[in-house]
Amino acid sequence: MKPAIILALMSTALHAAPIDDRTAWYREAKFGMFIHWGPYSLASVEASWPIMRPSPKDAISEADYRALPQRFNPEKFDAAALVRLAKAAGQRYMVFTTKHHDGFAMFDSAYTNYKITNTPYKKDIVAALAAAAKSEGMPLGFYYSPPDMNHPGYRDTAKLSADNWRGEPARPEWPLYLDFMELQLTELLTRYGDVAIVWFDGLGEQQKYNGRRFHDLIHRLQPATLINNRIGLAGDYDTPEQFTPKIIPTRTGPRLGGTTAPEEGPAAGVPKAEDFRLWETCMTINNTWAYNKNDLNYKSSTQLIRTLIDVASKGGNFLLNVGPTPDGEIQPEFEQRLLAIGRWLKANGEAIYGTTYGPLQGLPFGRTTRKGRTVYLHVFDWPKGAIELDGLGGRVASARLLAGGKPLKVTQKAAHIAIDVPAAAPDRDATVIAIEMK
Repeated sequence: MKPAIILALMSTALHAAPIDDRTAWYREAKFGMFIHWGPYSLASVEASWPIMRPSPKDAISEADYRALPQRFNPEKFDAAALVRLAKAAGQRYMVFTTKHHDGFAMFDSAYTNYKITNTPYKKDIVAALAAAAKSEGMPLGFYYSPPDMNHPGYRDTAKLSADNWRGEPARPEWPLYLDFMELQLTELLTRYGDVAIVWFDGLGEQQKYNGRRFHDLIHRLQPATLINNRIGLAGDYDTPEQFTPKIIPTRTGPRLGGTTAPEEGPAAGVPKAEDFRLWETCMTINNTWAYNKNDLNYKSSTQLIRTLIDVASKGGNFLLNVGPTPDGEIQPEFEQRLLAIGRWLKANGEAIYGTTYGPLQGLPFGRTTRKGRTVYLHVFDWPKGAIELDGLGGRVASARLLAGGKPLKVTQKAAHIAIDVPAAAPDRDATVIAIEMK
């Protein structure tokens, strides 16, 4: 499905969609771009955390961190180019950090002076990105941080952020802070067109934000907007961070909303469709969310492609992060990897987009996804001889290499299937075999 069609599905659902239809475009999309960006890129430090949990490796004081907007001027930022890059990578939605924990707004909020339009750049970056996304038919979501180190209602700002970064809901100012959140969210939901997602990042003790209030606000202003699970309520989907669950998430299983994987046990079964819990892994290309010129530990394109496959094989979405440079560009190491994923998806996207979790979980040499009667076998480790499978649950009609369409000979005896394959792997990243079931 093309991005324009996905956006049309989302827009059609607005104001009138049954609950199941609200997630249809998202289930189809599978792959998105996360964008962490703000004045912190100037210092090559992580977003917000250097003032919340100072570390010698960051080498920046809170005063210096807060002064960064005074010289933030990303003159090379091209919103249309960023959206086109996401499309070239095969990504079908984007999520942008409108406000991180430091409280700096990347949009022209009327309720704070700590914002992009008070920098030398002066322009509303969210507005530019929203216009470009709409022009390209790209669903756009907004990351919004409930924690806010800059707001005196969230915490006593006379202290350093490290002293009270978790917020102080017992103070009488706390209700004023929740009002501030409502005002800013209302701006985001009424100024910039259709909002595909609101991606909260509430950290711990999320109940203090009165999540029901903000779910109700979002549902009232934009009923089709999806909401993640990081403001104290389950929301529309779970958000494991920097890892892929070992087993398929279910409605009755543990909620996934951070960097810690739960005790999942050894089982690798396939749940009933009605028990499946929608989810999304967010992940960085190197080790940091924000631009950091010193972080050269890049995941390879092969690793990223296989992570996308692993996520899809368990029914999830993959939200892959980029951190633009201080000038507003995407560094070449990121662009190269994104384009490599896009090339793989151009040949093999049928096995990712619109699929769900595969019937065979825990394969030692690859993964499976499924769409209708077609099972897609993604082979990571190419065998010497035939590929042998058990447990597909039916008779095989045919098999073919997805890229190029070459038919493959299949032998089946009861539940055991053998597929004759070429001696060498056609694709070094992952070769996909489409298996048509009768």
